[in-house]
Amino acid sequence: MQAEKKKHQAQDGPDVPHFDKDTTASAPEVNGKAPGQETTEQKTPEQDTPDLSQLQLKLDQTNDKLLRLQAEFDNYRKRTAKERLELILTASEDVIKGMLPVLDDCQRALRTLEKLENADPVSVEGVNLIYSKLLTYLQGRGLKIIEATGKPLDTDFHCAVAKTPVKEKKLKGKIVDVVLEGYTLNGKVIRFANVVVGE
Repeated sequence: MQAEKKKHQAQDGPDVPHFDKDTTASAPEVNGKAPGQETTEQKTPEQDTPDLSQLQLKLDQTNDKLLRLQAEFDNYRKRTAKERLELILTASEDVIKGMLPVLDDCQRALRTLEKLENADPVSVEGVNLIYSKLLTYLQGRGLKIIEATGKPLDTDFHCAVAKTPVKEKKLKGKIVDVVLEGYTLNGKVIRFANVVVGE
């Protein structure tokens, strides 16, 4: 078999391809056209790609969704930070409110001891020390005493429990005595000051 191939190669010459006469005539068609013919129908870029306006619309919608999602996340982050801060403040508010009666008792004991003529100076100093330390601790946590004496009645901070006649005109409508101290915690009223107003 190889001998026949060598014989054919020797007759045709080296590396000369052997074609039949009808080879070009019966060549297979490419894309429905004969090899020598050019295709007149070519796909245009508009037919190959989706409509540009549709792509732009999809891009705009995706960007809009992304912006909304970012805004929602920012709002969520701010809301949770605010809620966490409020939780911390309200947790301390309950504890501090519970300590106010103790602070009131210390204040009453101190006033009573100071009025006594034969009060033991060590007792007065001890109660004063306890009252001062407790008040300082609570003030460090945001507690402030509501100033009342000599000020006009402000229903945002004061609660009038009584009226008393006054001789001086400048004291009319103003607070002349504080029955129970009022307090704010971090700017929020946690107990109104019970006051006596001059009339």
